[in-house]
Amino acid sequence: MKKLLLIVSICFVTQVSQAQELETILLAADDASKLTENYLNPAMLGLMYGMNGGWYTTAKTHKKFGFDLTISFHASFVPDEDQMFDFIANDYMFLSLPNGETSLPTVMSENDSETVVDVSIPNGDGTFRVASFDMPGGITEDLPVNAVPTPMVQLGFGLPFKTDVKLRIVPKLNFDDSVEANLFGLGLQHDLMQHFGPLEKLPLNVSVLVAFTNMKVAYNIDDEDATDDVAVTNGQAEFKMDTWTVQAVASLDFKIVSFYGSLGYNNGKTTAKMKGDYTITYDVEDGGGNNLGTVSETITDPLSLDFEANGMRATIGTRLNLGFFKIFADYTLQEYNTASAGIAFSFR
Repeated sequence: MKKLLLIVSICFVTQVSQAQELETILLAADDASKLTENYLNPAMLGLMYGMNGGWYTTAKTHKKFGFDLTISFHASFVPDEDQMFDFIANDYMFLSLPNGETSLPTVMSENDSETVVDVSIPNGDGTFRVASFDMPGGITEDLPVNAVPTPMVQLGFGLPFKTDVKLRIVPKLNFDDSVEANLFGLGLQHDLMQHFGPLEKLPLNVSVLVAFTNMKVAYNIDDEDATDDVAVTNGQAEFKMDTWTVQAVASLDFKIVSFYGSLGYNNGKTTAKMKGDYTITYDVEDGGGNNLGTVSETITDPLSLDFEANGMRATIGTRLNLGFFKIFADYTLQEYNTASAGIAFSFR
């Protein structure tokens, strides 16, 4: 099950990256980083907000040596304003849109149409290196809903002093010798009601949670089209995601049903890198647009992008208790609102 859920996350990350042939955007030269960042930003934010979910379904901690296995699925909804990004010509040194467009789809757009981007780089002697490439549309037509999916599996274990430790561990996995991934998460949830004497007997439970998750995904970029303008040698895309959250959690726990909610703060950072050697071929034209031949240049490790997500969060949810088997669902208000659902096997 752990492998299955991690594969889902990996497939989404690679689908995001391969919505276009990643290497073709390198024709944009020094503009490639900004263009790629604008395109991928909502998917990276959605993943980070989703990774901070699913840590609890109650504020009540386990008794000593109690444990649970929780499987959760999260869908972080992309705001309408983040489905497109403005193409401001002055923000780019060498790029233009030939059809007069002023905005482009992000990877999480419902618009899946491609847009031609023209590149013109002055050589300083009156000639120009020129090229064009297709900027892709969104991928949400291939998803059940317009949201970033994030599945999670974790184990919870009761420690002394009414404190739970929560673990998300998937060792390094390899798929088809082209994709490598691993995940680690650690959380601590401490019961506060024990410090208030008689209040401990109420169905109300209050606790504090601190949690951290790290996921790494790397996959090979193959040179699938030998006829295009970019040749790849030892190409690889690498994603490293770090998220953490601190939350105050409260719940009303009855025999059949529990109601829970929280207030807290999220923080996350993702680094996306493109590594390897890339040989790029441009046409050379004079000021009148006459073709003078071609020129090639090789660049190494061309992209390193940073994405950040942070802000307040508020969650409300409910859980159905069928003995040791639990079914739960909740909704989180944050920059990318997130719906979550799942099951748990809990032994107090």
